[in-house]
Amino acid sequence: MSSFTTRPEIVGTFGVTASTHWLATQTAMGVLERGGNAFDAAVAGGFVLQVVEPHLNGPGGEVPILLWDEKARRMQSICGQGSAPALASASQFRSMGFEQVPGIGLLPATVPGAFGAWLTMLRDHGTWSLAEVLAPAIGYARDGFPLIPRAVQAIFAVQDLFREHWTSSAAVWMPGGQLPKPGALWRLPQLATTYERIIETAQSSATTRTGVIDAALQCWYRGFVAKSIDHYYSTESVRDTSGERHSGLLRYDDMAQWTPTIDQPITVDWGRYTLAKCGFWSQGPAFLQQIGMLKHCQIEQHAPHTAGFVHRVTEATKLAMADRMAWYGASPNASPELQKRLLSDDYLRERSAGIGAHAQTELNPGAPNGMTARWPDLDVARRTLLTADTRFGIGEPTFAALPPVEQWLEREVFVGDTCHIDVIDRHGNMVSATPSGGWLSSSPVVPELGFSINTRLQMTWLDEGLPNTVTPGVPPCTTLSPSLALRDGEPYMAFGTPGGDQQDQWSPAFFLRHAVHGMNLQEAIDAPAWHVDHFPASFWPRKTTLNQITLESRFAPEVVDELRAAGHTVKVGEPWSESRMSACTQERDAQGRLVLRAAANPRGMQGYATGR
Repeated sequence: MSSFTTRPEIVGTFGVTASTHWLATQTAMGVLERGGNAFDAAVAGGFVLQVVEPHLNGPGGEVPILLWDEKARRMQSICGQGSAPALASASQFRSMGFEQVPGIGLLPATVPGAFGAWLTMLRDHGTWSLAEVLAPAIGYARDGFPLIPRAVQAIFAVQDLFREHWTSSAAVWMPGGQLPKPGALWRLPQLATTYERIIETAQSSATTRTGVIDAALQCWYRGFVAKSIDHYYSTESVRDTSGERHSGLLRYDDMAQWTPTIDQPITVDWGRYTLAKCGFWSQGPAFLQQIGMLKHCQIEQHAPHTAGFVHRVTEATKLAMADRMAWYGASPNASPELQKRLLSDDYLRERSAGIGAHAQTELNPGAPNGMTARWPDLDVARRTLLTADTRFGIGEPTFAALPPVEQWLEREVFVGDTCHIDVIDRHGNMVSATPSGGWLSSSPVVPELGFSINTRLQMTWLDEGLPNTVTPGVPPCTTLSPSLALRDGEPYMAFGTPGGDQQDQWSPAFFLRHAVHGMNLQEAIDAPAWHVDHFPASFWPRKTTLNQITLESRFAPEVVDELRAAGHTVKVGEPWSESRMSACTQERDAQGRLVLRAAANPRGMQGYATGR
């Protein structure tokens, strides 16, 4: 095991923060320094992420949150994934000629849940006022922030769509028709005005801290924000991936009737550790299923840099993601009893028997409680692409390569991920959150508000009777998946990563490198990583790829050879192209002092950890 790291593991006693952008990390740490707790810090950092990573999330997006409240001595899950509109049903989409929910535009919108989830945590667990936590985001939006190259790549990829069809987005991201320059100081004055208006409206309606927060929630879901979204989505028709123009389905009543759901996380044990994830409305159970299977695979005997380690984790991933396809979801067709069975040790031991010496080449969902899996129509992606318009992007954030000089190069397209933030304060409170949705290329900017609305409904199916069939009032099963871990029953780690379908592939491997093989946080993050494609993708057009593993080139050639000999179709990517992990931990030393640690992903030169 190499001790090499790209940067030191951060160690402190006062507080630690880590995220996918240095400004959000420092914002959160600044809140801790000024007396705020982990919940205040995470909210302030989360709103900053909406501004400084606009290509990966936005105010109109969503966020699942996991937290540990040290005073109450308990974990909570806050579902900031908005529900499907009342007008959104499988029959409605099929009547419009769709076999899939489009990947961009107005039709795939769900209720934007991020604002509600962040403010619910602030109200119930925080100490700061609404104005205090929003001040950093408003400041960056009003006064400017450096536009990272990746954000410019996102704008470049959809510049023709903005110019020709989404003119409200062009006004925000291409004023005067000009593309921004990487590193340019960028301002979002309209977004700043929207947040300032919410604060002013809320403060005129209430005087207490919690009263103002509740008034802000009213303003967003039943006030001018909801009314502006309703008007735009019901009166405008815009171009989407079908190549045609459609108006939206999201309405005022959908906004007014939605509130975040607060639950206990679901858990699985591994030795000293209790691992916690959001429920089956998220991808999180796939992490727990993999860990539960790998308990029975002698993973501790295979070092993280070996083919034996990669093969076993990959094969567990394939089984868990097949179960995700067949059994995950929050619609009335989902069975809570069956889903509970998916996490039972007996079931996971049975599933682990499918991890053999050779790579699985077919989808293999399990049969919990003797049930037979019913699959969605996996050929739909091929049929959709025959008539779709992919010139302006797909369901995920889309990026195009920028030129090294003045002339644009031939177009090269990449797809992206999302954001993440972790915080632990001096009291032992912990937050792990994965905000996403409403990125700048997802849907056109709502002109009165200055931001886009999410397209998360693309993750549902139009096949009737599935656990994740699009259903009015029900959230889609999201890929977003923050993580918490207890150790010996005590709060230990907040961690997570962007990455869509890769989130619950990179996270289990990171956890095993740290908890089983003894790497410190930064070593476990920096270690060579990979992902597998062996399931229908969550983002439009929902393409299914089988038995393909993509490795960072830092793996030794003999590892690649061994994996190929085991039957894997191997692609070798760039040396630092996989994983976006960040993590924070806490533990007591021999004198009972709280020792805090943090680390963040070096890939892309954007994520940072800090603390003292």
